[in-house]
Amino acid sequence: MFQMKRKKLESILGDVDVFQNPKLRLEQYPTCPEIAASMLFTIESTYGDITGKCIADLGCGCGVLSIGSALMKCGYCVGFDIDEDALQTCLQNLDDMKITNVDLVQCDVPQLLTDARWSKRFDVVIMNPPFGTNNEGVDMLFLKTGLSLATDAVYSLHKTSTREHIEKKAEDWGVTMKVVAKLVYDLPLCYKNHKKKSVDIEVDFIRFSFKRQSRKSLLPQDGDLTDQSY
Repeated sequence: MFQMKRKKLESILGDVDVFQNPKLRLEQYPTCPEIAASMLFTIESTYGDITGKCIADLGCGCGVLSIGSALMKCGYCVGFDIDEDALQTCLQNLDDMKITNVDLVQCDVPQLLTDARWSKRFDVVIMNPPFGTNNEGVDMLFLKTGLSLATDAVYSLHKTSTREHIEKKAEDWGVTMKVVAKLVYDLPLCYKNHKKKSVDIEVDFIRFSFKRQSRKSLLPQDGDLTDQSY
């Protein structure tokens, strides 16, 4: 198991460039270094789910979780995002840090659900998905997509206020859900409609794992998803 001090990881991630012009429709917010480092350190130190693992980062944005996974010695990581601008920033971050075991794919993340090529191709999925504030249900689409790609576990951030709903979904999908930690997401002023300099949002850091009989693909049946755009 690889060990990097959490504070050292947080310090390095503090140098990652973030969104210059975040897009409201995509709910783009940077994953702050403190939260990213805490997530990744816990994933590795508690579960051993980074070192040597094949990882997908859904909605990777500018790449803080992908870069952190590489620094924690993952075997390989693929970051998926729909936004070309964010991916360009991510690519520059990877180049600046001389990270070579992270690849990027531009796509609408929920569309991966219908592409059997990606089904169960990763050991672990990590993500800080859109919370569904501006596009209701997109958080669950990201989660279901993550579960379809992973063989071992999915780690994700979700608003604490949605925990009961997520618990029901996890039960429906036959997966085990564990709230690893309760965090406070300090959401900075990003958009013109924001009135405060920052807002604290309570979020759950959740681990989803598969029951023995539930490692099958979660590819949707006909009519299961009516709208995958966001």
